[in-house]
Amino acid sequence: MIAHRARLDSLRILPTTTTFPMNEFTQLQLRVDGHIALVTLDSPPVNALTRVLNDELTAALDWISETPEVRVVVLTGAGKVFCAGADLKGRADVIKGPGDLPAHLRRTRECFHAIRECAKPVVAAINGAALGSGLAMVASADVLIASERATLGLPEVDVGLLGGCRHAMRLFPHSLLRRMMLTGYRVPAAELYRLGIVEACTAPEDLLPAAMEMAGVIAAKSPVSTRMGKHTLNTIEDMSLRDGYRYEQDMTAIIAATEDAAEAQAAFREKRAPVFKGR
Repeated sequence: MIAHRARLDSLRILPTTTTFPMNEFTQLQLRVDGHIALVTLDSPPVNALTRVLNDELTAALDWISETPEVRVVVLTGAGKVFCAGADLKGRADVIKGPGDLPAHLRRTRECFHAIRECAKPVVAAINGAALGSGLAMVASADVLIASERATLGLPEVDVGLLGGCRHAMRLFPHSLLRRMMLTGYRVPAAELYRLGIVEACTAPEDLLPAAMEMAGVIAAKSPVSTRMGKHTLNTIEDMSLRDGYRYEQDMTAIIAATEDAAEAQAAFREKRAPVFKGR
């Protein structure tokens, strides 16, 4: 479980019915409580990544990125599976002729990047198996929390495909990753926690409360700092030590000039909770 409780007294609470302005979602649920957006994959029976779910998830995250009231996202799956991977049954309906395969691959890539590049931090609440594309979604998130029923795996070897290995490299060490890719081994939640890949391993009924608790801690921080901090981490991930730290220093100088930074320092001096305005 999460060790520290969120301090939510400084949050401006929004109506709990705030929703995406377009209500045509059919394989996704989106709800905003306070400053937290709860995004739930809902494509029965196993939340396979269909074209519809792919496009809806991308659209939802793009909306969240430009909605200032939202400060953090919790991403989870409905039912007992987070995401069982690509929708193999619907593949023939999507890829029918020349040009369809490149377009399909591009949409899939952009779905994962929509998570990683979302302007708001994303907490993945892994409620069950996250396989292939599901693993790529998890690896694209910022903070990972797993149910005891969760597993991460790359089962594509059993259906003559590849997928998600490059994303998985951000989580797993060399030998384990290759074991997963070559054998289809699924890493259980307890092992994910032991390896430090997830921040917590909870009972199934405690997963969403733990994820919302973590999201609450993040939402209580300056939205300028968390937004720019995530952007900085994404940018410096593949840089050299010298270039990455120089970039981080430059971003620190920009953050330090914001109203939120001044408020954080004043609140620290005055021993009170800060009231952030996001600018």
